[in-house]
Amino acid sequence: MTDWTIGARAWDDPAGAALRAAQRAELDARYGSDDHEPGAAPSAGDIDLFLVAVSDADGAPVGCGALRRLDPATAEIKRMYVVPPARGTGVAAAVLRALEAAALDRGWTTLRLETGTEQPDAQRFYEREGYHRIPLFGGYAGSTLSVCYERTLR
Repeated sequence: MTDWTIGARAWDDPAGAALRAAQRAELDARYGSDDHEPGAAPSAGDIDLFLVAVSDADGAPVGCGALRRLDPATAEIKRMYVVPPARGTGVAAAVLRALEAAALDRGWTTLRLETGTEQPDAQRFYEREGYHRIPLFGGYAGSTLSVCYERTLR
């Protein structure tokens, strides 16, 4: 049994925008500046799917994640975030599994992502969930702040 519901939302949905702003503030604090995003920032024009998890108890947004297509078989996971009180509850894994299922539904068999050097918790999460480190790709190539991962889906 879960305590949240995951559904697709528009990129500019207020709940999703609030989650992305909270993520940005947390990362600004971790990196000590707001200059920590190599590569192209996601936007409504290039995100194929944006999922938001909301609490069944009170409707509050608790997590999110997005997919951006890179090529006919590959997509990038963007803006994975869970609010601190909901961490450790399984919401992150549920959002990730929902993104993976959506990728497969679209015919995408490989998922890639970038996380940061100051996010060891995210690195552990992705490794635990079956993602393996790969060389920096795309706009992250040459970044000293990036760590990239990939997973081949069934």
